[in-house]
Amino acid sequence: MKLMLGLGNPGTKYEHTRHNVGFDAVQSCAAFFQVKLKKRCFRLYRQARIASLGQEVLMVQPLTYMNNSGAILRHWPDAKAHDIVVVCDQMDLPPGMIRIRKGGSSAGHNGLKSLMEHLGSGDFTRIYIGIGRPAEGTSVVDHVLGRTTDPDLQIGIELAAKALKELVEGKPVEEVLLAYNRRNRST
Repeated sequence: MKLMLGLGNPGTKYEHTRHNVGFDAVQSCAAFFQVKLKKRCFRLYRQARIASLGQEVLMVQPLTYMNNSGAILRHWPDAKAHDIVVVCDQMDLPPGMIRIRKGGSSAGHNGLKSLMEHLGSGDFTRIYIGIGRPAEGTSVVDHVLGRTTDPDLQIGIELAAKALKELVEGKPVEEVLLAYNRRNRST
């Protein structure tokens, strides 16, 4: 089984904020496969199942809030880091650009830090969606939890959803990485 996790915060207050681009990309990818992410009773996540190449793929949105994203991994105790793909925001990339990376540190991202603590490893694949740095005088919290009408952000979400779709369909991570890394609206 493969887990495709889109990180974000639950609730209408956070819908379509920069911090929820992972939620948005997973939702867009699920729509491509004509499945809907649903919350099961007493579960702190939404999920959609996709059968791909004889293997089950779960598209998941943790509902534990970003800083505790890893808590949902207890529902899949046999999940291996190399079978997990995480989609999340990244301030060090401009809006509209994505970056795919295998393994690494949390780089200060609390959602990734939580996943690494619960997994005991950082050897999962990440799809970062650029959200850019805050404008002068804007706090990081206000920036990541803010909504924007920047069309480049939507381009980044769609690029991440397409890369995720290719991974769901079984394309090797290395090929997807080469095809999508640092792509944006101009490439």
